[in-house]
Amino acid sequence: MTLPSSWLAELERQLAADEEPDLLVRGLCVLALAGGQDIAVPDGELNAAGRCALLMLASGGDPQRGLDLHGRAVGSMASDLDSPARRELLQGGLRAVSERATGLPHVTEVLRSLMDDPEIAWSAYAAARLAEILGDAED
Repeated sequence: MTLPSSWLAELERQLAADEEPDLLVRGLCVLALAGGQDIAVPDGELNAAGRCALLMLASGGDPQRGLDLHGRAVGSMASDLDSPARRELLQGGLRAVSERATGLPHVTEVLRSLMDDPEIAWSAYAAARLAEILGDAED
């Protein structure tokens, strides 16, 4: 897993400063994405799941609004990508990131929250993958 220690230290600084109201949710998502680096999702499957989620996001109003971990779009993405093997990889990846986060109490707490609640971890991973798709669509 290639995750620079400087990246974790910067996330720790941001979480400690509590500069933005949605930073905790973004922290959940980026750490879930980091933990899920080893999850292989074929492009066709990812694109199909993304299209369905984008349709749900658009049908709910402004597709550029923030993602809700409990919203229909993220739920659709999470459901479409779900498998026991992928969830297992996510939990293993989160443990690996946690080992690298020694001495970073805020990052460690977010990681603990993800590891303690596999449903939230999976939703955060799905939201991060959907955010990647949204980012690609803007380019």
